Amino acid sequence: MKHIFTFLLAVPTLLFAQTKEELIAQVEANPSSVETLKTIQRVGGYNPDYKELEKLFKGLDKSVRKSKQGKQFGYYLKRLENSSVGKKAPAITQLTPEGDPFSLSDLRGKYVLIEFWASWCPDCRRENPNLVKTYAEFKDKNFEILGVSFDRKLDDWVAAIEKDKLTWKHISDLQSWQNAAGTLYGVRAIPQNILVDPEGIIVARNLHGEELDMKLRELLK
Repeated sequence: MKHIFTFLLAVPTLLFAQTKEELIAQVEANPSSVETLKTIQRVGGYNPDYKELEKLFKGLDKSVRKSKQGKQFGYYLKRLENSSVGKKAPAITQLTPEGDPFSLSDLRGKYVLIEFWASWCPDCRRENPNLVKTYAEFKDKNFEILGVSFDRKLDDWVAAIEKDKLTWKHISDLQSWQNAAGTLYGVRAIPQNILVDPEGIIVARNLHGEELDMKLRELLK
């Protein structure tokens, strides 16, 4: 199933018609423009490769890299690197809908899918039935889901959990796109997820539907 994911930065649809090669050429042709940072972000798309983006970033003029926007982009690249496959998953602690603190480390010893989503995100809501099926199949096989919401309103968040029958653990700081966990993991589009092994190491990123199920069958056999 094809998804159009919800992005932090709204970009005119026409721009997405450009190929990655065209975007990279545009970056390389404009190394002295701060606006080129946005083009690099578009090269990464939904599932950015920090090594690819870092190479493009290093090709920019020093004045761009040292600008306020350039420094912010550099921090973003570092967060992508720190949350890439093979790295130890950065610690997360936020509040449950009941107001209690809950941490990723509380699920240590299990495979955990960190699922970034929001009640207001149509693609997230369409993805939820798939997650419900996945959870039903694997929840008794050393697997858990930790939902991290980009909501701002508690009532909307809770209503979506109940309506979509999301029976796994949920946390949020109710800061929308400024969610601290999302920032820590370099999340700029949702739905997005991170699969962590029992030792807390990231083993996959952005698996959905049958692709996720196949990976879990492989890991939990």
